[in-house]
Amino acid sequence: MTASLDADLAGLADVRAKARAARRAFDQLEGTDQETLDRYVRAMALAGTAAAEELARLAVDETGYGVYEHKIYKNRYNTGFVAKWMLERRAVGVLWVDEPSRVTAVGVPMGVIAGIIPVTNPTSTALFKSLAAVKSGNAIVQAPHPRAAKCTLRAAEIMAEAAVAAGAPDGLVSCLENPTLPATAELMSRPEIALVMATGGPGMVRAAYSSGKPTIAVGAGNVPAYVGASAADVGEAAEMIITSKSFDNGTACVAEQSVVVVEAVAPEFSREFQSRGAVFLDAGQQDALARVLFDERGGLRPAAVGQTAARLAELAGFGVPAGTRVLAAQLDKVGEDVLLSREILGPVLSVYRVRDAAEGRRRCREILALGGEGHTCAVHAQDPAEIAPFGTLPAGRIVINTPALFGGMGYSTDVDPSFQLGTGTWSGSICSDNVTPLHLINIKRIAHEVRPWRTVYDPVEL
Repeated sequence: MTASLDADLAGLADVRAKARAARRAFDQLEGTDQETLDRYVRAMALAGTAAAEELARLAVDETGYGVYEHKIYKNRYNTGFVAKWMLERRAVGVLWVDEPSRVTAVGVPMGVIAGIIPVTNPTSTALFKSLAAVKSGNAIVQAPHPRAAKCTLRAAEIMAEAAVAAGAPDGLVSCLENPTLPATAELMSRPEIALVMATGGPGMVRAAYSSGKPTIAVGAGNVPAYVGASAADVGEAAEMIITSKSFDNGTACVAEQSVVVVEAVAPEFSREFQSRGAVFLDAGQQDALARVLFDERGGLRPAAVGQTAARLAELAGFGVPAGTRVLAAQLDKVGEDVLLSREILGPVLSVYRVRDAAEGRRRCREILALGGEGHTCAVHAQDPAEIAPFGTLPAGRIVINTPALFGGMGYSTDVDPSFQLGTGTWSGSICSDNVTPLHLINIKRIAHEVRPWRTVYDPVEL
């Protein structure tokens, strides 16, 4: 009890010190132009890229989740592709001028951001939020998941050291060193905090929105993928789905969870699916796998998250061939009581057969309703008439003929590249966009008079 109390007190003291230092750094940054901020961002991105392997190793070793090589790619995606996109745009100062309307839009930083970092993607998310905050002229204090404290801290340290070396004020980027749930709650409610950026489980998202601060948080991602009769290459669709779901052992919430296949192409899809590393389970294996993945209350077991397909099979008491990339469950229902139809942060896919696109859309709607509303849906089809109905689904990203993971995060599609994907009011989030530095600023309008003000009294003819 004493040790626990000491840890909580140390955590709270750390929160106060980091929040105050971040506010001082933000105040020192006041008036800094975009070119100077970009100098900090470029230095941070280069340092993050150089440390991508180190951070990936730390993340896998500390959490036990994911694939080392894939975490390198995630780190480099944020410090390379995303950082380059950021550097090509403005976030502070004059953003645009509408000369006919005589309106100028000016981006203004918000202040100190509380960045809540998940255990599944600890270093890549910390890199992204650090870059986004500094690009938009803000300071950031990151709160790691307790099971990813060391690797998240190291990622933040690398970002902070690079920023300071480039001329940024000390304290601009920091990370809690004693992360606990009370410490994270305290950080989010501190008077220095202007905005909370939360990535995590449903409990953490609810806590963020209950903090009393403006919050951008993300919802769950029970993502369906539809494979239609007009799919150009069923084998390529199978490869995209498997690659996306097995990447980093399924730790990305934007990756596919279910595959909805039209009967006309289902036999071919099944052959291609299995030839590319998917193993269909029998009923007994599915039940055993569900017990490994979920506890008695229906929650995901932390020890089962981010494991390989072979490891999950081993834990469930059966074997799979070498080279197995995903475990597949043939299902005919979606629901809370059908555990394998829910979001699983691992290389497990549920597969449904449907008669046609109309039934496929209905099935995708059911899947999204089970903890995935607002997130992402993937569609593999060529016929616009087959694709169009899926555009009405409650998903912030509907990606066509591309892996949900790479398309949703803005690499293989031209949606804004990001590592925090908003899910909109469908899931209780304020934002349905891919979050970028432009979400971390206030935009003020400098507007000149364009019509005589006294005419406000004149009648208007419609």
